[in-house]
Amino acid sequence: MALEDIFSVAGSALNAQTTRMNTTASNLANAATVAGSEDGAFRAKRAVFKSILADQMGDSNAGGIKVDKLIDDPSPIRKMSEPGNPLADKDGYIYLSNVNEMTEMVEMMAASRSYQNNVEVVNTTRQLMMRTIDIIKN
Repeated sequence: MALEDIFSVAGSALNAQTTRMNTTASNLANAATVAGSEDGAFRAKRAVFKSILADQMGDSNAGGIKVDKLIDDPSPIRKMSEPGNPLADKDGYIYLSNVNEMTEMVEMMAASRSYQNNVEVVNTTRQLMMRTIDIIKN
């Protein structure tokens, strides 16, 4: 693998982790939403990654990763009795999102750490390329 290919692989990982962090931020922003029905309740989203094989990337000899799709978190929607709420159904229930703030924070920290690791890969590769150029000059 050439040093230039490392930028492609790390760049695809940076894009994927950015999507993961944006999805997690959206989940956290919607954590406190309520709805009048289970179908209307907000469901947390999860990014599903897919590896890109070298032959699918075109010119590059390297692989990578991409976000294949966003799926709804399958955990159940919470239901709470609140008959005075204008959104309550005929039985007096409102439906809360299935977002777990603690899970989302762990997800955000993992995505952030993966992002930082890939930035370090890019920086190290750049430094290696600069050292190689310095060696060639001398």
